[in-house]
Amino acid sequence: MSDGTQVQDESPIQDDEPFISPVAMEDDLEEHFPGDRGTLDPEVRRVLVHILQRRFLAADRSRREWALLLEHQQMIESRLNDLYLRLVVDHGRGLAYKQQLRSDEIDMPVLLKDTPYSRAETLVLVHLRTVYQRESAAGEASVRIDIEDVEQTVLSYFTEVDGSTARQQRAIRAAMERLAREGIVDEETTGRYRISALVEVVLSARTLKELRDWLRTQEVAAR
Repeated sequence: MSDGTQVQDESPIQDDEPFISPVAMEDDLEEHFPGDRGTLDPEVRRVLVHILQRRFLAADRSRREWALLLEHQQMIESRLNDLYLRLVVDHGRGLAYKQQLRSDEIDMPVLLKDTPYSRAETLVLVHLRTVYQRESAAGEASVRIDIEDVEQTVLSYFTEVDGSTARQQRAIRAAMERLAREGIVDEETTGRYRISALVEVVLSARTLKELRDWLRTQEVAAR
């Protein structure tokens, strides 16, 4: 028997009608700045920028960035490949750096411009690489050198064409400044530098031998 009370008819919520409409993954991004369409976390983005901006990333100097690089290596490699760059991760030396991709079969735009080293910079590099090779073979974990040592050796390769001794010394110190900016050496105290393992990457053993042979030829010609 009905008591006259009217019960409102409520249709049940169907499983295929969710309370909140789904959003496509590519549209569900957390913006870090207005108009942000990136998909990497801010910390990973900073690692990518580090790789793009600098010559290399060193594990011993940037432990947090190194760990993030290894954790997200595939994604960072993908971003660099989009720019026709290759990521090189040297676990033995604890270094990561980028290389320009080139191909004779595919037209690849060149992003990285090679800035050649001057004669003074090349001579300094040869000496640094030689010292690093010798000391590392002797078991030294960290190789250091004084500016006086660099000057004494490199000055012996210069000739009168390179100007006065003072001018040559300025060229050597300017070379050390550039190599310090690139991370190949690190000035720990005034005039004393730690040589980075990057010097092995910049000058391979084969290139070092070729340059040494060239220097010997120059010495013989100058006699």
